[in-house]
Amino acid sequence: MANKPVKKAASKVAKKAADLAPDSLEETAKEKLKGKAEEMVKEKTEEKVQEKANQASEKLQDVKENNNQKVHGKAEEAKEKAQDVMLSVRDKLKDAKESGQEFQEKITSDNDKKSSKDSNKLKGVHDIKGVTNIKSSMDIKGSADIKKSADIKSAKDIKKLSS
Repeated sequence: MANKPVKKAASKVAKKAADLAPDSLEETAKEKLKGKAEEMVKEKTEEKVQEKANQASEKLQDVKENNNQKVHGKAEEAKEKAQDVMLSVRDKLKDAKESGQEFQEKITSDNDKKSSKDSNKLKGVHDIKGVTNIKSSMDIKGSADIKKSADIKSAKDIKKLSS
């Protein structure tokens, strides 16, 4: 604000000097003032543009640093989560493998017990019964097929060799 009165005074002095000066000096003074004014405007514009560019650059740098921190933080979290998941999967696979081995051992031991009891072990594909081996209702005996007391052989029915 202190510059405003000085500028006004300088402006008034310049106007009076221009009024009192001869026309040729006035023309050259106007041209020099125009040139100086253009230079000053150009310098001020360049300074403002440079200042704005610097501010934008600083903001961009801050944003870039913040993003880098966020990205690295998120990447670290993702890495930890992936490791946790892989460890849990590994544990589950280990448990499944142990369960499978126990099951296999149990089956093997059961087969060994059965094979010592039974010698009816399947030897090949031909030992497996098929559909034709299934009995139908026609093969089931009815009440007419049951033996009666009259059909049972007794001592009288035995043939003798000598006769």
